[in-house]
Amino acid sequence: MIVIDIGGTAIKFGVLTKDGELLYHDSMPTEAHQGGMALVKKIIDICDKLMKSWVVSGVAISSAGQIDGINGVVVHATDTIPGYTGISVSQLVSEHTGLRVSVENDVNCTAIGEHWKGAAKGYDDFICVTIGTGIGGALFMNGKLYTGSNFSAGEFGHINLYKDGKPCTCGNNGCYERYASSAALAELVAESTGSEMSLPHFFQLVKEGDAQCVKVFESWVDDLTTGLQSLVHIFNPELIVIGGGITGQGDFLLDAIQSSLYDKLMPNHRKQLSIKLAENDNKANLLGAAKHFMDKFE
Repeated sequence: MIVIDIGGTAIKFGVLTKDGELLYHDSMPTEAHQGGMALVKKIIDICDKLMKSWVVSGVAISSAGQIDGINGVVVHATDTIPGYTGISVSQLVSEHTGLRVSVENDVNCTAIGEHWKGAAKGYDDFICVTIGTGIGGALFMNGKLYTGSNFSAGEFGHINLYKDGKPCTCGNNGCYERYASSAALAELVAESTGSEMSLPHFFQLVKEGDAQCVKVFESWVDDLTTGLQSLVHIFNPELIVIGGGITGQGDFLLDAIQSSLYDKLMPNHRKQLSIKLAENDNKANLLGAAKHFMDKFE
């Protein structure tokens, strides 16, 4: 099947087998500022291109925004993709291609992909937290994705961390993602060092023991785990899966999160709680979109 992951910066796409083997993959800029209908046109063009070279059974889409995964409609999207809210992506793509189409939120797809073939395989109750420009979330309860009453559950990035804190794109102040995302870390680094240091370079300095960078890192981890503390106390998961590009720091980041978080948890919430990094990197969303398609139609 055709698999597509719509992100704020890039659209990743490819052809995936029912066993989860990625036979082909590529990417292109999202150019989100062009708006929702221009984005749908890009998706249709991708499908046209792939259908010329591959025999496919359907189109599985992972998308930014709050998504009605039953009907394939964008329930809500921020102004990052203007005019995307309300678009029936599934219907438009299906009408053009003649194929069955499924659409689900991108972080939900990360969780589905990791549950199918990744860090969450074999777990029934877990939360997935993706750390990037913002913070995304997804919930698995009793072995199933939980999407809430209006397909909007898991907006972890917008739990309140600091009353009257920094303004957020959602219209509120003090949101979690304004302090604990990778973008927030980059902002902290710039404020502290007075330079636009790349995060890989920053992490290298932290590992080398640079006092200023270690202080910034510890402050950021403290905010990150304070948010996770609330999530663990609410949902009592058996696993937290951490995703996003920042997980490229591997065990160094994982150890810091574990050490900080476990000290903040009540004893019974600490028992049998595992924290893992997502295993499929950018492929998780494509896997999750495909699994969502198969669960929906097959």
